[in-house]
Amino acid sequence: MKIALDPYMFREVTTLESLPGVVADLGYEWIELSPREDFTPFFTHPRVNDSGAKAFRKALQGAGVGVSSVLPLYTWSGPDEDARQAAVRYWKRAIQLTSLLGVDTMNSEFNGNPRQADVCEAQFWRSMEELLPVFEKEGIRLVLEPHPDDFEEDGKRAIDLIRALNSDNVSFLYCTPHTFHQGNDVDGILDKAGDLTTMCHLADAYDHTASSGLRYIVNPPGSQVTVHQHLDMGQGEVDFGRFFAALERNGFDGILTACVFAWEDRAEESSRFMKRAIEEHLSAWASPPKLESPTA
Repeated sequence: MKIALDPYMFREVTTLESLPGVVADLGYEWIELSPREDFTPFFTHPRVNDSGAKAFRKALQGAGVGVSSVLPLYTWSGPDEDARQAAVRYWKRAIQLTSLLGVDTMNSEFNGNPRQADVCEAQFWRSMEELLPVFEKEGIRLVLEPHPDDFEEDGKRAIDLIRALNSDNVSFLYCTPHTFHQGNDVDGILDKAGDLTTMCHLADAYDHTASSGLRYIVNPPGSQVTVHQHLDMGQGEVDFGRFFAALERNGFDGILTACVFAWEDRAEESSRFMKRAIEEHLSAWASPPKLESPTA
């Protein structure tokens, strides 16, 4: 099992080459490389060239840190066909870069729009027809999550959709701060997924469905927005005891990523806390999992 950090809160204060040292100083051995302007920005073509990727790989080796996964976000399921084709081109370059880093895993979101779900699902299938052979050729697995405001937000239906791809190369990511958007059924979702769950994002959130929907207040009332948070564990209402029990019950042995975005003003403290909290939950398992090291 790997415990990784999504270092998004450090994107403005680190260069790509300095990032591994920062992550190592925080006590992590793995990075989930999320979008950043000097590597794979949100929704646009990757910016790093081959020599930059090689320099980053050298910095990783020097710091004793590995990349558990590369996370790009592109509009590969959006309703606009020109934008979809561009997203596929961006994906192909991101896959090349991931292979150049020697990383075997990428993760992303379904994307699209729940108000045009049928159109966006058709676009998703079209993109996957083009990209699955590229993933398989490069030996890179793809891990997908249903994100709030994607064309598919529900956890159980997302599992069915991933299985329908009929590829051993594609698996499921459970994101705890999305618990209340994907059905609020951690046991049902993780039990249904079983060993299809290979990654989890860990952060806390409030239950937006509670208190007459007033955990968050949006003005004007009735606005079509999807609100959630990525807080430190224990700051919201996610039941992490139940979540970790479900992982243990299903024999999870994948990647757990600390995925907090809310506290850039205390990013170091938050990151250190999250690693301790994850390790405490894992230590309570009947057979505590062996943590994998990139230098092993």
